[in-house]
Amino acid sequence: MDRGTIVRHPFPELIFEDSSIVILGTFPSIDSFENDFYYGHRRNLFWRLLADIAKMPADSVEEKIELLAKMRWGLWDMVASCSRRNSLDSSLRDIELNDIEAMLERHPSVKRLLFTGRKAQRLFEKGFGHLEIERDYLPSPSPAYAAMSYREKLRIYREKLLPDDRGGV
Repeated sequence: MDRGTIVRHPFPELIFEDSSIVILGTFPSIDSFENDFYYGHRRNLFWRLLADIAKMPADSVEEKIELLAKMRWGLWDMVASCSRRNSLDSSLRDIELNDIEAMLERHPSVKRLLFTGRKAQRLFEKGFGHLEIERDYLPSPSPAYAAMSYREKLRIYREKLLPDDRGGV
């Protein structure tokens, strides 16, 4: 991608009428653009983590959407448009944020936001830190973040995606 070109987010929010948690990333990777869906890099652990927690398949787009709907998890990104050199969050420039406040007004069932990386969390705090909603950090599922093992990421994702009141689905 040419760094000077502004790119718009290609996917709609995936938030359901009863979603209680919304997982927010930063912006789709170049592989996600090419594969036409969120977390499309073949080595990204996002869908494997969610599938292991939900004990459901997440191979096709349809299965991924079904998993999110069944678990009452929503999915979106912080960035509506930006320019960038590559898929790394550090290369994002000219950032325009999605309207998270309006999303929360449209989806009153959402009680928690989880961020798949520090950049997404920082963008939220900068643009929407005044909002009173529970929020937390998830370690990045990106293959570029190898500082944590799969097992450790799975433990943290499970702990934060299955709060006690869900009964451990």
